[in-house]
Amino acid sequence: MEKRIRVLVAKPGLDGHDRGAKVVARALRDAGFEVIYTGLRQTPEQIAEAALEEDVNVVALSLLSGAHNTLFPKVVELLKEREMQHVLIVGGGVIPDSDIPGLKQAGVAEIFTPGTPTAAIVEFIKVHVTQ
Repeated sequence: MEKRIRVLVAKPGLDGHDRGAKVVARALRDAGFEVIYTGLRQTPEQIAEAALEEDVNVVALSLLSGAHNTLFPKVVELLKEREMQHVLIVGGGVIPDSDIPGLKQAGVAEIFTPGTPTAAIVEFIKVHVTQ
């Protein structure tokens, strides 16, 4: 039996809006991925620890509060500290185009902004996950 891709969907920081994260989580589940949703208001440390405990292939971060330039790189750093460089990190939410290059340089593989078809997120993960 083929091992399913495991995705941790996480909402870092104080952002209390998770409708988009839940839509993405459902689309990933419907595509055959195993999805773990952390819930709202997670610290980067909680996200990194959950990723380690759940042995995920992907961490999908969702943020609408504007703190993405701080919180996304912190999650990347904490995953590296836990020797989880193999984990694909993607992000999404209301993120200005001008911030995307810096996030990618920090280690976020891709940023999905509002209006991105969920099929594009599924395909990106399928193409980029190494199991």
